[in-house]
Amino acid sequence: MSDALARYQQDIRRFSDELIRIQAPIKILDTIKWPREIEDKFLAKQTKVLPEISTDFYDSIPVSFNTDKTQQDLKGLRFAIEKGLGKKDKLGKILIANVDQYRIVIDMLNNRGKPMFGKLSQELYGSASHKLHGDRHTLRQLGDRLSHIFSLPAARHMSKQHPKIITAPEAVNQLSQRLVNYFHDDKIYVKLSDGIVSDAAVGGDTVKINTRAMFSESDMNVYEVHEGWVHVGTTLNGRAQPHATWLSVGSPRVTASQEGLAVLMEMLTLSSNPGRARRISDRVSAVDMAEQGADFIEVYRYFRNLHLSSKDSYRVTQRVFRGGMVQGGSFFTKDISYVRGYVENINFIRSAISTGLPELIPMLFLGKLAIEDIPDLYQAYQEGVIAGPKYLPPMFADISGLYAWFGFASGIGNIDLKGVQRHFARSFDKVTIKTSEADLFDDSEFDNNSD
Repeated sequence: MSDALARYQQDIRRFSDELIRIQAPIKILDTIKWPREIEDKFLAKQTKVLPEISTDFYDSIPVSFNTDKTQQDLKGLRFAIEKGLGKKDKLGKILIANVDQYRIVIDMLNNRGKPMFGKLSQELYGSASHKLHGDRHTLRQLGDRLSHIFSLPAARHMSKQHPKIITAPEAVNQLSQRLVNYFHDDKIYVKLSDGIVSDAAVGGDTVKINTRAMFSESDMNVYEVHEGWVHVGTTLNGRAQPHATWLSVGSPRVTASQEGLAVLMEMLTLSSNPGRARRISDRVSAVDMAEQGADFIEVYRYFRNLHLSSKDSYRVTQRVFRGGMVQGGSFFTKDISYVRGYVENINFIRSAISTGLPELIPMLFLGKLAIEDIPDLYQAYQEGVIAGPKYLPPMFADISGLYAWFGFASGIGNIDLKGVQRHFARSFDKVTIKTSEADLFDDSEFDNNSD
């Protein structure tokens, strides 16, 4: 190894560790979450009164760091990276992009409960009115289409095959056993928590399970790959980096690639179900309505009219208004990341295959990264600056199966799907499915939630 390369790696490690130190106390979701009693009060009042959330509520939740000092630390780090690595250094640009994101995050958190919160959220996470790269459809249009597919009577019927009979302590034990086998060289933690609103959440190397929730076998399968293989996996892969340790933490710019990859893993392992898929799709509609000026009750009633349960209608709505204004005009747009990221991950894999660069695909698990970072990160990997991912799901460790799957998908992508559907619809007319009224309107299968 040359002296120049060794010095460069030391600089990357020094700047990475400093970024990790500075961003450590910035906890976005903890700073905007609502207590469970807000849900209880809202549902008890039969949705006639907006949730009791105002700027005073957010002022009562202290930010867990000195915002002015942290801004100055980030500003200083940005200057040091540019001076130490140069303005054109590719890894330096990625580090600076993350630094800049955290500076916007601080501004957003300083505006909780105000109109500026929503504008800064859009700057960080995007908008439901945005179009996918290379496509003419908006995220809202895609979300509506998916929500329709996953709310058909057949989808509801299939969701009933997954009864929630697993208690929270049992879920902790089951998930612990699965993840210990997967993360064979690292210590991971699965524990009960009273401090989360969702049924499951991840923080670093820890999966938290809501003590008051019940779970199905399908939920366990989802949490294993979504929370475990992806969210914990990319954290541990980033920590295993000898120099690019910043890959163990994620600013909002990596959210879409992370959440999309987690949803993609649910699909590739056949772990998901129509009820969960609908919840993810509905989030795009909720964000779009809030962006168009709807208040909390309007969004809530929209989902109740689509026959979602009162609890799940509240929760999909609450996710979008946390940090914003329940009377409308400010919102949290993170929830578009699941659908957007899912499509972008698929498009990335298909493009890597069709352009003859399938070696890029495993880099999705390198750490907390944005998809657009991968070409530069792969180049750095080839040059010996960074290490490859430590933990890879089986289908990403040996990508021959993925190559075949997505190769076929790309090859048939130009088929006229509408014409094919018309062809089969004529034969499907002969089929009658018996569906009870209970199947159409019992939405208890949707009462599960993860962040």
